[in-house]
Amino acid sequence: MNKFQTFLKRNRYKIAIFGLMTSASLICVLLVAARIAYSDSGRYTSLVWNLFLAWIPFVLSYLAHALSWKKTLLYFVLPITAFLWLIFFPNAPYILTDLQHLAKETSSAPVWYDVIVMIWFSWTGLLLGLVSLYLMHDIVQRTFGRWLGWAFVLFVSGLSSFGVYLGRFVRFNSWDLLGDPKEIVVTILGLAIDPSRRLVAFTILFAVFYLFVYLTLYSFAHLLQEQSAPPVKSA
Repeated sequence: MNKFQTFLKRNRYKIAIFGLMTSASLICVLLVAARIAYSDSGRYTSLVWNLFLAWIPFVLSYLAHALSWKKTLLYFVLPITAFLWLIFFPNAPYILTDLQHLAKETSSAPVWYDVIVMIWFSWTGLLLGLVSLYLMHDIVQRTFGRWLGWAFVLFVSGLSSFGVYLGRFVRFNSWDLLGDPKEIVVTILGLAIDPSRRLVAFTILFAVFYLFVYLTLYSFAHLLQEQSAPPVKSA
C-alpha cells in the first residue's frame, strides 16, 4: 500500500495529465456524436480518427519515459519505441490543420458549434503532442545533456512540420511509412531536390509556431517550479 501511495505521489502530475487528456478526448467524441444526432451528418467523424492517431505518440512517450529510468532497457528497447514515436508524432500537430474545414460552408449545424468542435480537437491534439515532446525531451536531456536535448526539440519541430505537410498536402500518413517506405523515400527526395515555395513556407512557419508554443509552456512549467521552491536566504 505504501509503495502504491509513493508511486501515486511521485507520478501525480503525469497521472493528472493523462486523465485530463482522456477527459478532453471523450468530450471531443461526445461533441461529434451530438453533431451527428442533431444534423444526421458525419462530416467531422474523421476528426475522431485523427485524434486517435494523436494518442499513439502520447502513449509511446509515456512508455519511453518509464523505460528510460532502467539502464538495461534504455539502449535496447527505447530506440525502437523512440523510432515509432517519431513516425507517429506528426499526427498530433496535424489536427491543427483540420481547422481549414471551417472554411467549407454547411447548414447542417450552427457555425459556432463547429468552431467549438474544432477548437476542442485542435487544442487536445496540440497538448497531446506537446506533452509527448516534453517527455521525450526529458529523456534525451537526462541521457545526453542539455544542448543535445534542445537540439532534439528543434529537430523534431522541423521534421514533424514537414510530416504535417506530407499528411495535409501529399496525403501520406504514418502507416504508409511502415507499409511502403520506398514510396515515401522517393517522394521526400523529390520534394527535397525541388521544394516548392508552399513547402518551405509551411514547414518553417509551422515549425516556428510549434516551437514557440512548446517554449511558452516549458517556461510556464518551470515558472511554477520556481514559485513552489523555498526562497533563497540572503547572506
